[in-house]
Amino acid sequence: MMRAQFARPDALLWGNSSASVEDSAEAAEQMVESFIEKKVAGVFFAPLELTSEKDTANRRIARMLDRAQIPFVLLDRCYLPYPERSHHDLVGVDNRRAGYIATAHLLQHGARRLVFVGEERAANTVDARITGFYEALRAHGTWPDWEPVWRGSSADEAFVRRILESARPEGIVCANDLTAAQLMQVLIGLGVQIPHEVRIVGMDDVRYASLLPVPLTTIHQDCAGIGAVAMATMMERLERPKLPIRDVLVPVKIVVRRSCGVHLDQKPNEAWIESK
Repeated sequence: MMRAQFARPDALLWGNSSASVEDSAEAAEQMVESFIEKKVAGVFFAPLELTSEKDTANRRIARMLDRAQIPFVLLDRCYLPYPERSHHDLVGVDNRRAGYIATAHLLQHGARRLVFVGEERAANTVDARITGFYEALRAHGTWPDWEPVWRGSSADEAFVRRILESARPEGIVCANDLTAAQLMQVLIGLGVQIPHEVRIVGMDDVRYASLLPVPLTTIHQDCAGIGAVAMATMMERLERPKLPIRDVLVPVKIVVRRSCGVHLDQKPNEAWIESK
């Protein structure tokens, strides 16, 4: 954010917490109290996820900032469940489109029995990705007679075994790269060959995605672009507080590596180049 051309020479306070998921709500509220005491001009807020208290805590944090009359820009997602929408600017990516692109990629390369895997109590961005997943299935004439969406821990071997035995997937779209990485480790431990038996696509394109045992095909989020747009949105909100509330979506793209099995579709005399 501070490297963005829109950034002003102000201080940017980093408010991330090392607290466990169970303690994240309390830690976040303490940080917000600290920001209010420091009389910050604005706050960038990525709502909590993965905790049972996330919805209540996110609403409390929003009320605290509103009462203090401190504007904030939401990063990645709204804290209210769809179709509700808060009265704050949001900067992120089109998660519905991301889910569609990931799913269509597998379908176009021959995987027909697809499932979507994500954590329970994940952010509502995962719901949007699932919507894109379903839309891609319908657009490609696939009407599942198996359970297509699975919520649980991809690090749980019993959970992964249930997916394999029940859905018999040819391809798996993961809610994010962490889910994909954990799933890959479990599948390898079970003797499943990736991508020969099961093809995998993740989302986010984290730094370790290319370093996994099978380099991960994933949807790339332009984090630098998101940071720059978030900073520009905040500056404009501070200068023109009566502007209409906006959703600003930064484009995504697919990064093709080996986990999706595209290289298996190439003829022997054709070269396959990993996309960067």
